Amino acid sequence: MSLAMSRRLRLLALLAVLALPVLRPAAAESVRTDNVTAELMSEAAVAAPGDTVWVAMRQQIREGWHTYWRNPGDSGDATRLSWDLPEGVTAGDIIWPTPSRLPYGPLTNYGFKDEAWLLVPVTVPADWPAGRTLPLRAHAQWLVCAEICIPEEGVLSLDLPTGGATVADPALAEGFAGARAALPGDSPWPATAQVTSERIGLRLDAAGIDASRISDAYFFADRPGAVEPSAPQARNVDRSGLTLEIAPGRTAQEGPLTGVLVLTERLDGGPVSHAFEVRPETGIVPAAIAATADLGLWQALVLAFGGGLILNLMPCVFPVLAMKALALARQGDMPARERRLHGLAYGLGVVVSFVAIAGLLLALRAGGEAVGWGFQLQSPIVVLLLAWLLFIVGLSLSGLVALQGAFAGAGAGLAHRGGAAGAFGTGVLATMVATPCTAPLMAAALGYAMVQPAPVALAIFLTLGFGMALPMVLLGLFPVLGRTLPRPGPWMERFKQALAFPMYASAAWLVWVLSLQAGPDGVAAALAGMVLIAAAAWLWHMRDGLGTAGRRVAGALAVLLVVGTLGLVPVPTGREAPPVVGGAVAAEDASVPYSEETLARLRAEGRPVFLNLTAAWCITCQVNERIALSGDGFQDALAAADVAYLKGDWTNRDPAITDLLDRFGRSGVPLYVYFPGDGAAPVVLPQVLTEATVVAALKGA
Repeated sequence: MSLAMSRRLRLLALLAVLALPVLRPAAAESVRTDNVTAELMSEAAVAAPGDTVWVAMRQQIREGWHTYWRNPGDSGDATRLSWDLPEGVTAGDIIWPTPSRLPYGPLTNYGFKDEAWLLVPVTVPADWPAGRTLPLRAHAQWLVCAEICIPEEGVLSLDLPTGGATVADPALAEGFAGARAALPGDSPWPATAQVTSERIGLRLDAAGIDASRISDAYFFADRPGAVEPSAPQARNVDRSGLTLEIAPGRTAQEGPLTGVLVLTERLDGGPVSHAFEVRPETGIVPAAIAATADLGLWQALVLAFGGGLILNLMPCVFPVLAMKALALARQGDMPARERRLHGLAYGLGVVVSFVAIAGLLLALRAGGEAVGWGFQLQSPIVVLLLAWLLFIVGLSLSGLVALQGAFAGAGAGLAHRGGAAGAFGTGVLATMVATPCTAPLMAAALGYAMVQPAPVALAIFLTLGFGMALPMVLLGLFPVLGRTLPRPGPWMERFKQALAFPMYASAAWLVWVLSLQAGPDGVAAALAGMVLIAAAAWLWHMRDGLGTAGRRVAGALAVLLVVGTLGLVPVPTGREAPPVVGGAVAAEDASVPYSEETLARLRAEGRPVFLNLTAAWCITCQVNERIALSGDGFQDALAAADVAYLKGDWTNRDPAITDLLDRFGRSGVPLYVYFPGDGAAPVVLPQVLTEATVVAALKGA
């Protein structure tokens, strides 16, 4: 052998020796029991600082025995890893493979046989010295079962070499590839779920799926107790997708329904299973309102009609109806044909307004906006304009300004001698001031409407408007009914002027709502606008006593003041609403601001919860606050049963509250729900409360 060749061989040998610390496999220490051999394995032979590498806890399980998934099913316990790592090194959660159903007598458990690879991402800090071995230690605990169950544990260790670049271990490439293949993939189809205390309907929108090839479908819920593992899951496959009827478990209504859906497909080579992570949009429908989800169209229409009738008695609508009744009484000598025209025009104004609101609401929801009944009052600009409108109506009723022409359509001119346009405008105004109220029967009808196709939803809103308009339409169509109204006389002028004060009060209330939405700047804009409106009304009113030139000047100044008022409209809209509304602060009423996390935590602790979803612009909410939710009896009942009081403020738009309303089949506030501490189904209280009703619910009566 030549000298040169000898030198080359010695150099190659030296390089091989130098490379050994880098290329040698990670040293691992396993735990062996009679039933399971557990060890840590690294996909990387060498890890670079700053990289994330995959580590697996591999369980080799004795034949006939099994370990458990993250949700063990009817019985069992999931495998757990408690890491002891150097400072700066982090390990993520276990990435679980798809489980198998493990029947045992009447029980069904979820877990693994033969072998399981539980993947965990481990991140090496960027400042870890390259070349320094990384010690990984984990205290592993698992339950292994056959005829008996044995809890086992041990400390798993793995010394992972580090270097300038991450290098895969070719000896483990096949094993990690198989581990990844066992993981559920992302679902290619959107999913929805409706959850009641009686059933779970899981829907997969898989258009074009071949029903003849689906031999099995099963949903593994992530959360223990969400479903009954041993209950059969009936499947229905049609052209638009797949539906599973699942028996709910004890915690079905306590959180989102997520998990793994396994579909088994018949192929020429035999059955093939596909596993998908499913995170459906979940609607939680408690038993108390489950019937709402099963309403038929005719039932919903009857409820909508009844709710519209009752809406006439709500405090937000009554002053406007009194104006209309006053106008009808004043027009006792009007020809029957004209009275009928007025009645129909009023009804048309109500119905058209309801349909317009419904169309906008449905369009916004279709575009992904989280809105519901009364959504327009979540806009400070709408609240400001409505406050000014009611202030103008009050000025008109007080006789300080006579509104005619275009202003008659606002409803105020009708109190004098408005025509059909004035009657139509009164219907519009009545609908506008009705939106802060939710009458009994309305909630179920509106909740049904929100989950129906647009034509059905519009039909329900149309029926709601017809119910509200009917009393005044009947008074117009049948003059004989008008005889029940008081006879005209001087009292009418005094009554008309008295009606101004509910309008002023409503305007003041809306300014208070605006203060919660837009803060002091919003209040300043509202009050400044009212001053300008009053000045413009005064100038317009005094024109009659002036000459031609004076009338022109006064009219021009009035118009300028109105234009100046409109310049105040862009009030701030970015201010968040306070967590508590209704005139009380949290320290006084012991309420806690609602959040999904707070509700879930309290329920997990087993504590009963009373939930109040409200808004400053909701008159029904404010009346209930003062009548039923602020007395000593209510506070004593909370304390006696250790009930947590959560309050969700929907004054400004809040998608989280809108989502919760949707879960309970509601499209607006108020919503009052009592969650018992024993995990039983929530109880939905009536929308119009008494203190006795609430106290009885808190006592479990």
